[in-house]
Amino acid sequence: MIQNDLLLKTLAGDTVERPPVWMMRQAGRILPNYRKIRAKAGSFKNLVTQPDWIAEATVEPVDVLGVDAAIIFSDILVIPEAMGLDYEIIEKKGPLFNDKIRSQRDIDQLIEGDVIPSRLPYVFESIKRTKTILNDRVPLIGFAGAPWTIFAYMVEGSGSKTFSEAKKMIYKEPHLAHQLLSKITSSTIFYLKEKIASGVNVIKLFDSWSGLLNSEIYNEFAWPYAERILTAIDEVPTIFFPKGGWFSYDKFGSSDVFDCLGVGWSTDPKFARQKMGSNRILQGNLDPCRLYDSKQNIEVATSKMLDSFGRNHIANLGHGVYPDTSVENVKCFIDSVKSYRYK
Repeated sequence: MIQNDLLLKTLAGDTVERPPVWMMRQAGRILPNYRKIRAKAGSFKNLVTQPDWIAEATVEPVDVLGVDAAIIFSDILVIPEAMGLDYEIIEKKGPLFNDKIRSQRDIDQLIEGDVIPSRLPYVFESIKRTKTILNDRVPLIGFAGAPWTIFAYMVEGSGSKTFSEAKKMIYKEPHLAHQLLSKITSSTIFYLKEKIASGVNVIKLFDSWSGLLNSEIYNEFAWPYAERILTAIDEVPTIFFPKGGWFSYDKFGSSDVFDCLGVGWSTDPKFARQKMGSNRILQGNLDPCRLYDSKQNIEVATSKMLDSFGRNHIANLGHGVYPDTSVENVKCFIDSVKSYRYK
């Protein structure tokens, strides 16, 4: 039994006295011990392959910030790496792949499917070690990138403001795009199933680059593949976060393949609630930059956000907390949610 099961109760639609709260990127550079671990690791990629360090980084926000859930420290790009596409993280620039996917030959050479978990043993070992340290204090969230977002990195070969190479393939060679998206989808399902078997209590699927597409393209090249993953995950609750994908809220509102929709900071909570309905679980969506503000203003903004969403809500930021955010201001946000009570 999970001691603090507020997140799980909310995802199940149970009546609770306040929303649960956690943050995307809560296990990161805002916390002092994480910075020590990162320095010992020498590189981000080295850190995310070491189960003991992963477990330590994952649990720290629970101990220091008092959040209602832990999320396993990892990277969405372990999937393309397991598929045979090596990458490195360039400080202050982001991921850089040694190769790019641009042709039929490139796609044919990719590894996929049920062999993927065997290529990522450190991920599943880190979950088991984290569960031991957590000792069922709070739920543990596991995650993956949605196929369109992973596709964007694999084709582009790096981060990008436009992902024009990825979008070019969609428009010029849609048959290749569908092949690659299908391989990513299959691999991600096996990966997430193994995370569940290793002990995670919730799965979150990040579609970080939804906002780069229009509704027509998103509904052909992104949503069907995310939907396939979410449909396959029936062992634990799921959270789907299509950042910037407000244009498909009507479609999401009529779907029952996920338990909770993550809402980005640029979307009005009332708009999301109107489109999704009062009974659907929503997560979000305070602007991460609000945490640079005064504590008084953080408290006011948090209360306003919670009022706007109403019940059936998981408090979070509208994207990840920024690394230079004050720990005290982050605690102010967490404590503001924890002191809130539904009327």
